[in-house]
Amino acid sequence: MISKPSAPAPGADTSGDPYLPTHGNGGYRVRHYDLNLDYKVAPNRLSASAVITAEATQALSRASFDFADFRINRVLVDGRPAKYLKRGPKLHVKPAKSIPAGTAFTVEVHYVGNPRPVGSRWGDVGWDELTDGVLVASQPVGAPSWFPCNDHPSDKAAYRVTVTTASPYLVAVTGNLIDRYTSASTTRWVYERPEPTATYLMGVQIGRYDELELTGRGWFPHTGVGARLLSLGFSHGRVESVFETVPQRAAVPPRLRRLFERDFGRQGRMFEMLQRLFGPYPFGEYVIVVTDDDLDDPIEAQGMSIFGANHLDGRRTHERLVVHELAHQWFGNSLTVADWRHIWLNEGFATYAEWLWSEESGGQPAQALARSWHTRIKAKPADVRIADPGVARMFDERVYKRGALTLHALRAEIGDPAFFALLKAWTGEHRHGLVTTDEFVALAETYAGRSLAAFFSRWLTTPALPPLPGA
Repeated sequence: MISKPSAPAPGADTSGDPYLPTHGNGGYRVRHYDLNLDYKVAPNRLSASAVITAEATQALSRASFDFADFRINRVLVDGRPAKYLKRGPKLHVKPAKSIPAGTAFTVEVHYVGNPRPVGSRWGDVGWDELTDGVLVASQPVGAPSWFPCNDHPSDKAAYRVTVTTASPYLVAVTGNLIDRYTSASTTRWVYERPEPTATYLMGVQIGRYDELELTGRGWFPHTGVGARLLSLGFSHGRVESVFETVPQRAAVPPRLRRLFERDFGRQGRMFEMLQRLFGPYPFGEYVIVVTDDDLDDPIEAQGMSIFGANHLDGRRTHERLVVHELAHQWFGNSLTVADWRHIWLNEGFATYAEWLWSEESGGQPAQALARSWHTRIKAKPADVRIADPGVARMFDERVYKRGALTLHALRAEIGDPAFFALLKAWTGEHRHGLVTTDEFVALAETYAGRSLAAFFSRWLTTPALPPLPGA
């Protein structure tokens, strides 16, 4: 029987996050996760190990990790057996010797069980069974449903994920595929995610999919905001990208291939526009997964987006979601919020990308969409502060739409050249880092050349909706 350590030191099992204080842990920073997963689809059985390489930020006599209900077979710290206690959503680990501040250490956890989503105020999130396969949707607190972790967006780390499962299934993990080996009836897939990545942005998708290669660039007439602002050289009315091709792949059920080719047919054009307006794509690849089941909403992951079968109809009905999830690769994934109060920096920017794409692709201009959403939001109660909406309203529609309206109003306030230069500087200076609202305000003032305190007070911290410039 494993002896139990004493209760964790105060603060060791909390991140101090003002919205989700029980998620995340103190005393260390994770540098790398090495996850080895052996998964059997039919019985939903996972046998796994996790090697967590971390650095102590203070002297540690114990450490805690966010982790769901698995049977733990053993825990090692720096290769030596360690005492551990599973209490609620936390795994508490006590090494044989205390770890000095500033010291790197490893925690190795071997576990087995039937993974399932974890409950949250937003419903069940995390590892979930499909009709025939697996979906992982971890935002914002679902990562502990499949591996022990420091589940806070500020603790970004690199990953190596190995998944072994039955050979008929394709496995897509957020990362670069570096090895695939088939032996007898199983296939082992090895992925690496070298860029710093938040736990909620890691995912494993398993299904009977066809693997498609997508074109990374394409010629098309630029008639919208990108062409007006950023001429890169014209030839017969077309603009040629100066950015490198981004490898793009898709995992799609065979029955949905034709619909997919139509509904995602302009993704290469979206890449062209977003790179011109936001700067180079921040990762080495981009992967789309379409499940054979319906999903309420698409799911973002690092270098990957997951859609449901219901998002395909051959008429591009949901094309705004395609560009929204792609924009998250810059805003949310490369630039990750330091804590959940700043979520408008994810969702407001991704929503504004929808409006820019609409104008670029011949749909409604951004000004018309801003005017329409301003009218709709004005009819709602004025009870949300966008810069700090509260945990219950993290995913409120007003955070998304008023966040986009804030950007549109800022564009009118400082002018197009300064606004789009600001966006490129924002993504470039904070690439693969953490961001806050105050940092964005400070950078915006630099590009405006004056204080914007009154402007941001009206749009971000005052519940009442300001008038829309140019309305």
